[in-house]
Amino acid sequence: MRPSDPSRLADEAVREHLRLVTRRQFMRNAGLCLGAAALPILAGESVAAEPGPGDLSPRPAPRGAKAKRVIYIHLAGAPSQLELFDPKPDLVRLHGELCPESFIAGKTFAFIKGRPKLLGPLYPFAKHGSCGMELSDRLPHLAQVADELTLIRSLWTEQFNHAPAQLLVQTGFQISGRPSLGSWVMYGLGSENANLPGFVVLLSGGTKPDGGKALWSSGFIPSVYQGTQCQTVGNPIPYLANPAGVTGDLRRQALDAIGAINRAEHAELGDQETLTRIAQYELAFRMQMSAPEATDLSRESPATLARYGAEPGKESFANNVLLARRMAERGVRFIQLYDWGWDMHGEAAHTDLAKAFTAKTRYMDKACSALVADLRERGMLDDTLVVIGGEFGRTPMWENRNGADNAFFGRDHHPAAFSMIVAGGGFRPGLSYGRTDEIGYEIVDGKMHVHDLQATLLHQLGLDHEKLVYRYQGRDFRLTDTRGKVVRALLS
Repeated sequence: MRPSDPSRLADEAVREHLRLVTRRQFMRNAGLCLGAAALPILAGESVAAEPGPGDLSPRPAPRGAKAKRVIYIHLAGAPSQLELFDPKPDLVRLHGELCPESFIAGKTFAFIKGRPKLLGPLYPFAKHGSCGMELSDRLPHLAQVADELTLIRSLWTEQFNHAPAQLLVQTGFQISGRPSLGSWVMYGLGSENANLPGFVVLLSGGTKPDGGKALWSSGFIPSVYQGTQCQTVGNPIPYLANPAGVTGDLRRQALDAIGAINRAEHAELGDQETLTRIAQYELAFRMQMSAPEATDLSRESPATLARYGAEPGKESFANNVLLARRMAERGVRFIQLYDWGWDMHGEAAHTDLAKAFTAKTRYMDKACSALVADLRERGMLDDTLVVIGGEFGRTPMWENRNGADNAFFGRDHHPAAFSMIVAGGGFRPGLSYGRTDEIGYEIVDGKMHVHDLQATLLHQLGLDHEKLVYRYQGRDFRLTDTRGKVVRALLS
């Protein structure tokens, strides 16, 4: 047999696979398949056809869409809204006083014990842009694009620990196993580039977020919709390059043979994940040509690199933000960034709100403002949703770990009130939405659950959060679970 004849190679591989399937295995598998097919009918359930798991082609939004794609920047660990987005002059005046007993009675905190002191915001705020948006002096670059931003100050969540809170924000549920926001968007709209993943994940900050890979998992919907982790150093996607001595032609022959086996297995067993496997092999082959170009930051001008603070060949938040713009330009539907290290408790120097926080904020501010301005200049901001924020807020109290004052400035987890920024995609630019009380402890106007944010983002993509469902274990599941509403006051 000639090694260059892929059809003969595939035929031999298929014959070998079928030879290994015994009559007993065939009868057992056939019985299982027939039983599984009959069960919904016997139970009186309707059998609805789902979209083919290997089909990632773009699909029109069911309703008018303002946005085509999403760049979601998750600041893992939850930055303090009181140092960035939510000015509280009264809290400055009350700095150092004991927290009122009513604030802690019956409440659960991650680390606060006893009666802590109030901690005033460490940085001054000023109004910016024609909209007069109030931002901290830690955000001088975002201040320059204030008129493009929608600032939400009234978000809340039930979760006060990082992993469950991250899962709730990203998957709509606090326990792992549900599809992520990016997976739902891919399931609803497909991808606009057949040669790159439709859902890309980028990590910075030295480690993964607390929620781990479950944050970009496809859960129980076909795995073809899950996020693909990319990197800016080395191979864009791990294990994508051919091994030494394997040419492109040889890889093509191998994939043809594997594809033939997988198609035979699907014909035999009917498992949709087999189709997913075929689609992923083919996408990986196409990505070998497209991914290196898409992730090559050296193709950007020196002025653009300086604007973002990016340095080709290094791992950094700035590199990932610039890479996100390059991916968005190439039709990637959902780009998810996670930047770890925003958990500023003040129990050590590396979690000090006075110094470590400033260092983190400096590069975030520069890169995020560059992204918003760059998208606007390229005519992409109107149909791109940019989301920036964490999983919950921080307390107006100075954390006193185990009842003792911390050595540095820090705040505990606070699910009752936090802030996020959204730009583009039909959100009202220059809007400051919602209000917390005088010290930032409770929301007093525009209260907005994370499910409301998810519903509103899907709405701008042309998706109805109540109709974007997937039937699993006998019921329809959705991103927003059993709640959530579109907050139309946020929209143009």
